[in-house]
Amino acid sequence: MTKHGKKYEAAQAKVDPDKEYSPRDAVTLAKETSITKFDSTVEVHMRTALDPRQADQQVRDVVVLPHGLGKTVRVLVFAQGEGAAAARSAGADLVADDDETMKKIEGGMLDFDVAIATPDAMGRVGRLGRVLGPRGLMPNPKAGTVVTADNIARAIKEAKAGRVEFRLDKTANIHVSVGKVSFDANQLYENFAALMDAVHKARPAGAKGDYIKRITLTTTMGPGIKVNPSETHNFEGIE
Repeated sequence: MTKHGKKYEAAQAKVDPDKEYSPRDAVTLAKETSITKFDSTVEVHMRTALDPRQADQQVRDVVVLPHGLGKTVRVLVFAQGEGAAAARSAGADLVADDDETMKKIEGGMLDFDVAIATPDAMGRVGRLGRVLGPRGLMPNPKAGTVVTADNIARAIKEAKAGRVEFRLDKTANIHVSVGKVSFDANQLYENFAALMDAVHKARPAGAKGDYIKRITLTTTMGPGIKVNPSETHNFEGIE
């Protein structure tokens, strides 16, 4: 059994383990029970009723959080010619349009948070799958990270503004960050609302019964707070 420190135990004492809190109460409690000296990340963990082995029960989509993630997002763009020029103009932190940069990435240079690519660059990007794939950095059309040169500026802007991808993992769970403890409660609440709206809209055709079985809100190293799944369909005070 894991032994926790006094700070954690004091924080955990504020959480009723048998209660499913409303989204707004859960957000407020998450801020109150953060125990780290640094600005903790607020995370949402969802247990679904889906079977990840079934093709018609997959979930993978993106959402732009209205208040971002509270961190600087570094964007890499794989492109050539016109696309590379558009990426530089739009503020990409790194543009991979030469062999030298591609070799650095293949060697493990991963000083970026999001990778975007134009379709004509995907042939070369595919060879980096061994490096990018395990870290969730492989550009993908479903995640909105494979775009035409005309749409590069919008994709970069959304990535830097707080666009996050969510997907079903092999254990039928979905894990997503929705901000930092330093955000005010309303900002976290609105980010949480935007995420859940997107997750409900992404309900796959093969989903039966209760799509989302359990939701837990937590902060880095903080106690888990159960959220009532039925209250995540229509968030009060959100247009």
